[in-house]
Amino acid sequence: MTDDLNAPLGWNPPDKRAGASRAGSRLALTLCGLTVATLGAVLWRNALVQQPSLEVVTAIEPAPPFPPPPAPVAAPTAPVLVTAPTFPLRGAPNDEPQERPSGVRVRRGTDAASSGPRVIHVEPEDVDVRLPLAPDPRVTESGPQGPLPRISREGLRPMDVYARPYMTTTALSADAPRVAVIVGGVGLTQQGSDAALALPEAVTLAFPPYGSDLSALAARARARGHETLLQAPMEPFDYPRNNPGPHTLIVDRTGHINEDLHWLMSRFSGYAGVVNYLGGRFMADDTALTATLAEIANRGLYFIDDGEARQSRVTTIAPDLSLPHAVVDATINAHDSPQAIDAALAQLELRAREKGSAIGFVNAAPEALTRIGRFLAGLEKRGLALAPVSAVLAPVVTTATTPNAGKEASKNHKHNQEQKP
Repeated sequence: MTDDLNAPLGWNPPDKRAGASRAGSRLALTLCGLTVATLGAVLWRNALVQQPSLEVVTAIEPAPPFPPPPAPVAAPTAPVLVTAPTFPLRGAPNDEPQERPSGVRVRRGTDAASSGPRVIHVEPEDVDVRLPLAPDPRVTESGPQGPLPRISREGLRPMDVYARPYMTTTALSADAPRVAVIVGGVGLTQQGSDAALALPEAVTLAFPPYGSDLSALAARARARGHETLLQAPMEPFDYPRNNPGPHTLIVDRTGHINEDLHWLMSRFSGYAGVVNYLGGRFMADDTALTATLAEIANRGLYFIDDGEARQSRVTTIAPDLSLPHAVVDATINAHDSPQAIDAALAQLELRAREKGSAIGFVNAAPEALTRIGRFLAGLEKRGLALAPVSAVLAPVVTTATTPNAGKEASKNHKHNQEQKP
């Protein structure tokens, strides 16, 4: 039996109560550690479960609102003045409201006997000018080479249908001097055509019969509001060395003039008149010129003399045919220097102030047309009005009432020539 007396020297047996106490402490510490670890694990797990996942949030801002539409422009309170061409219109009473072929509703004055242009009052909402599509079947007939202009059975002429009405604002008086500008050679070059079409709508454009896609270009010009002319080639003094082109009107082909003229007339539609191209010799010959002008009158067109033929007989023959006509007052050389072009334009303005109206002619060259455009932009400030060429024709007293007036007048003219000694 081991006891305190029998224990070996120097060995103290452990206190059982102390050992038990230490064992309990170790167990308590172990349990506390396990408890803490378990609690930590639980807390860590909960943190993982409850932690929100990362998300990319895009802030979408509303688009700025569209700007409010501009306020509508108030209609002008003052009426715009429109004058009819100086040639008399057929088959329409003077005291009734009418719808012009251009789409502008007008009421004509009662002074039908007046030789000057008549003022037409246009309602503010009817100011827009819409030139009709061409060819208009009322004033068109089929020819061997294509459509030809003609006077309708009711007396309606192509120049009545296709001419652009003369419009001016109330900033100018009704009798303000008028300037008309004709641009020739439209359709021969792309740059020249584009420059011509960019000019103000009241500028008149003349088309030679040889341009490519001529009908489409002429229709485009009319859609933009331009009055159009047929530029007819005529025999110069140095023909055939200077040959204007196929179907040129030649003095020695008097018996075939209408055949050539009809070919020229059928190249496109919608023109209100004819202007010569060259023609120094042809326009000095009474027989050839009378036959041509008579056919032009008989087809309801007007004629413009470009002013270059010094011996031209147009102003002598045209009145006998009751043919509306005019002569160009100033020719602007498109290849001149800017100073020379400005001088020619100044001369054109002076002629308009002296006569009441004047016509300028220039070929389609971009540089010259740009300069002319600047000149035209300042006309109204200088007290002048830009007008289509139909608005500056010489007054005509109609002596015949049938569609064949041109032919009858041509026969009378020829008879009178034969009776002269």
